[in-house]
Parts: sequence; structure tokens; C-alpha cells
Amino acid sequence: MLNSKQIKIDSFDPNAPGGENSNLFGLPFDETESDIIIVPVPWEVTTSYGGGTSEGPAHLMQASKQVDLYHPDFAELWKKGIFMREPDATLEQLNATAKAWAADIISSWEKGNMAGDEVSDANLIRVNEACKNMNTWVSDAVGSLRRQGKFVGLLGGDHSTPLGFYQAYQEEGIDFGILHIDAHMDLREAYEGFEFSHASIMFNALKLSRLQRIVQVGIRDFCMAEQRVVEESEGKVAVYRSESIHARLFEGSTWDAICRDIIDQLPPLVHISFDIDGLEYFNCPNTGTPVPGGLTYEQVLHLFRVFKDSGKKLLGFDLVEVAPGQDDWNGNVGARLLYRLCSLSKEV
Repeated sequence: MLNSKQIKIDSFDPNAPGGENSNLFGLPFDETESDIIIVPVPWEVTTSYGGGTSEGPAHLMQASKQVDLYHPDFAELWKKGIFMREPDATLEQLNATAKAWAADIISSWEKGNMAGDEVSDANLIRVNEACKNMNTWVSDAVGSLRRQGKFVGLLGGDHSTPLGFYQAYQEEGIDFGILHIDAHMDLREAYEGFEFSHASIMFNALKLSRLQRIVQVGIRDFCMAEQRVVEESEGKVAVYRSESIHARLFEGSTWDAICRDIIDQLPPLVHISFDIDGLEYFNCPNTGTPVPGGLTYEQVLHLFRVFKDSGKKLLGFDLVEVAPGQDDWNGNVGARLLYRLCSLSKEV
């Protein structure tokens, strides 16, 4: 007797447009039937420039239904089942509340009157505690799914959201590395006073004893303090700046050779952390902190191909900072990146 998943596979038309009530990529599977689970974390408490990243998961859900499911390199991917959970209502409410507290702090910073501001000091404590609770929620959600044998991806929200994911690896006792694609190093310590700022995600990740190395790609905006963290990391952070990458290309190196250099820097078990602003601006015009330069979409896809052929194993991934803006462009790009990230699971 066929199980329910096989019945759905046999009756599903992967060439048809995604139905209104379908899940991610228009697929018909529920969480139990899906091998790949996406955890949405609609959180943007500490963002201080562009906003809207908390709306990213919902925006990307809609955009995903326009993605064609066939690719010659992973034609059967959709049959594995890819399912995105509903956003947690309590987390959404905490995001709204803590964002209001953070806005007060950021306003005080901008006015230059943080010292002695009792309201802002109290709000800072509340924000840091809220972010800590979010990290715990993510760690618990990811850890539970991994214990069920699921391959897990996280969809932000801002770039503070995956720290709990990394903490779940730590709790499992897994030694791992991070392939970090971004315009920014995110190595600031407690940026604007926020212990768990989106600009501090990799600084906080470095505190985890099981993290072996961070390899950053596409970097083009960072401060002196962040550069110092890199220099003092004793090789634990390797940086491939966008400018340096392109200089090598202009001098005659191939992108394939550079990709192999990048992947060679990683340990056997890898998490990919993808901030969409790692791409060139025309691929992510609505993201919160866009920076000139960066990687093209096709360069990223080739980097993924080199990674998949390397023999290294992808533990999981996060995709963050996909903000809706005034059109669907970020969502269209983000949805396709999400599908390609799912394809990197060794089980696919």
C-alpha cells in the first residue's frame, strides 16, 4: 500500500503553477512528509537602516510559488519534500515589542545622549533579553527537527536570527565551519549596545568552541575593529573581500579557481549563512543595508556547485535580509537561492 507521501508524489504536477493554499514552492507535502524543513524567523529588532526583513519569510513564500522545480542537476529535489512552518505568533509579537524598545535606543544614539538615559538603559536590557529568548527559541526548534532526522534551513529576518542554529550544533557536540556570504563582516561587538545585533552575528558565533572556521565571501563594508577581530582570530576567520576577488579575476584568475580556494578553507562539516546583500545591488535592491559591488547570482551558483562536488557536507543553512520593498524582485531572487540551498543537502 502506498504511503501518503508517495500518493502525493504520483498525483502532483511539478509543471503546474503553485496553488494558492500550497506550501513552499507550491509543494503539497506536510511537515511529517518533508525531508527539508524551513524555519521562518520574522525578526528585525536591531536593524537601524532599512527595514522590512521580518516580512521576508511571508514574502518569499509567495514568490517561491513562481519557481520552476526542474533542474537537470537535481531533477528529483522536489520529491524530498520542502516545507516551511508557520511563523510563531509569540515570536512575531516579541519582535514588534522589542523593535519599539530598540527604536528608542537607536534614536538616543543618534541624538548623542545615551549617557544617563535611564529609559534607554532599561530598554537595552529588555532588548538584549528578548534577543536571547529568540536565540533559545531557534536553538530549540532547530535541535528538535535535527533529532527527527530533518535537514533544516532558517529563513530570516535579519542576520541576528541564526545564532541559535549555531548553538544547536554546539549542543550536539558537532565541529563545524561557516561559509558566510555577505557584504559585511558582522564582527562588531554589541553594535549600538545590542549584544545580539545583526551586525554581531559572526562575533557571537566565534564564542562557540565547536566552531572551527568562518570563511567570509563578498565582504566590502567593515570597520577597523572588525578587521582587528580577523587579525586576532589566528586564522579562524578567512576573508575573501569582493574587491580582492575581482582583482584576481581582472589579473587572469578564474572564478572556478577562486571558488576552490574558498571551499578548501572550510572544515568537513559546513553551515552556509547567506545574507542576500552579499549579491550585487541589482539582485537585492530592497535589502536593509545594500553596498556597491558583490557577487553575481551566477557566481554564487558556481560556488555552490564547487561546494557540492567537494565532498564536504552541508549541515544546514540560513538565508537572511530578504526584504520585500516595493516589488517582488528580492523575493524572486531569494526564492531561487532558497531552492538552490536546499539542493546542496547530501541526501538530495
